[in-house]
Amino acid sequence: MSFSSFSQASDLPAWKKLQELYDASGKNLSVKEQFQSDSDRFAKFSREFTNYDGSKILFDFSKNIVNDEILKLLIELAKEAKVESLRDALFAGEKINFTEGRAVFHPALRNQSNKVLKVDSQDVTPEVNRVLAHIKEFSEQVRSGAWTGYTGKRITDVVNIGIGGSDLGPVMVTEALKHYASPDLRVHFVSNIDGTHISETLRSLSQESTLFLIASKTFTTAETTTNANSAKKWFLEAAVDEKHIAKHFAALSTNAEEVAKFGIDTKNMFEFESWVGGRYSVWSAIGLSVVLYIGYDNFEKFLKGAEAMDKHFTEQPLEDNIPAIGGLLSVWYNNFFGAQTHLVAPFDQYLHRFPAYLQQLSMESNGKSVNRANEFVKYSTGTILFGEPATNSQHSFFQLVHQGTKLIPADFILAAKSHNPIQNNLHQRMLASNFFAQAEALMVGKTEEQVRAEGNPENIVPHKVFSGNRPTTSILAQEITPAALGALIVYYEHLTLTEGAVWNINSYDQFGVELGKVLAKSIGSQLDDAVAKVDNHDGSTNSLINQFKSWSA
Repeated sequence: MSFSSFSQASDLPAWKKLQELYDASGKNLSVKEQFQSDSDRFAKFSREFTNYDGSKILFDFSKNIVNDEILKLLIELAKEAKVESLRDALFAGEKINFTEGRAVFHPALRNQSNKVLKVDSQDVTPEVNRVLAHIKEFSEQVRSGAWTGYTGKRITDVVNIGIGGSDLGPVMVTEALKHYASPDLRVHFVSNIDGTHISETLRSLSQESTLFLIASKTFTTAETTTNANSAKKWFLEAAVDEKHIAKHFAALSTNAEEVAKFGIDTKNMFEFESWVGGRYSVWSAIGLSVVLYIGYDNFEKFLKGAEAMDKHFTEQPLEDNIPAIGGLLSVWYNNFFGAQTHLVAPFDQYLHRFPAYLQQLSMESNGKSVNRANEFVKYSTGTILFGEPATNSQHSFFQLVHQGTKLIPADFILAAKSHNPIQNNLHQRMLASNFFAQAEALMVGKTEEQVRAEGNPENIVPHKVFSGNRPTTSILAQEITPAALGALIVYYEHLTLTEGAVWNINSYDQFGVELGKVLAKSIGSQLDDAVAKVDNHDGSTNSLINQFKSWSA
């Protein structure tokens, strides 16, 4: 396609210039010294995003190991890699997922401006709006109590049964926006095929007041359908008559035949298109649990915030393009500093599932080793992303971030306003003080001289030295509202696109999840026979399967 006229990113002129610059001075660039010599550094290397509602998010890139020359070359690299062309192809509905022959059109799901957006010459906006209208109608019936269970009781609990993107997105968003939730409705999520997950979830629920959402595009996903059938069996233990399934089960799917066979009224089926990837699906019908929890008006704000970041990404030049800068910094650390990991630490308890969500977004997208020219890449791709909410994480893995042998670039996220300003906002001030202090400490470190001046014994001095120059990006929002969360998610979506474009890989397939599934299906049939010995695998697998059969019997 037109946006990919090269094979190996390392052959691009800007890449080679960056390597020369890294070898000559970049690897020894002191951010602390850069601040001392340039009083305008913060202004130069920070960008402010204005959301559709006028609220702001500040992205401070100034504590990263870059200077004017490095950033200029990174922008040059993005242009040579045709990041803008790939971006424009995505937003034009082109089939940039070339291995599966699909468009990658999740921005169409948050098209609140009702622009004409086409795939295969067909405007998808009317269909997106139809599904949203259906979601709105259904959610308002459930939330108001107009929709009741088979005994006439209102719905008090919603159980979303899905896996991967059909679980991670809704889990994260419902947790992040819990402040906006209805007090009359609880949401639960079941994804693990481990029977413990669904058993523990159902233990405290009542069949009369529980609504199940079965989230599977094909309605054939093994883990999801197994959990769904267990839920149906549990429900019928009380309801008995299968006709009552229609009042307690809805489907987020496109397979009407399988949905009807399960017993779900297809009027309660919420569709989404083949161009919606699982890790980009929370904006679609997969977000129904979110809508039920926070209400359609808040979900609409969530979509509008996402659309505002889409608008920024498509309209701003690369020099001022916030997701593009984030993605280019990731390439800089991954491919030149040899950083293999990236930390995302939200200083916000509501965002405690945000890193887990980003793990799928990042690692399923860019965990690839073959480029668009069908060649194995000659450089590292796919950052290992991890994280937990601070300040808890400061007492676990921050030790490694500060004093370990590995360079771990980090994103810190904080809201200036807390939804729970208890003790005269003391908690938020303490949280904020750690947000600022950790980023500063990672940058400035502590020298031997400083440690000695504190009166430490000489044999202890080396142990209390902090090298500093550990890069962080500080993301400061005014408040974590639905709109702010939408924009934050999309920032990372397009950061991921930027990485993939530079590495010249397809960020939108996920064949890596298939091999294990295929083997599991085969082994599953062997496990159905509890007695017969297995001998057609390698020695380890045969022995493990046979031991499992013996012990589980």
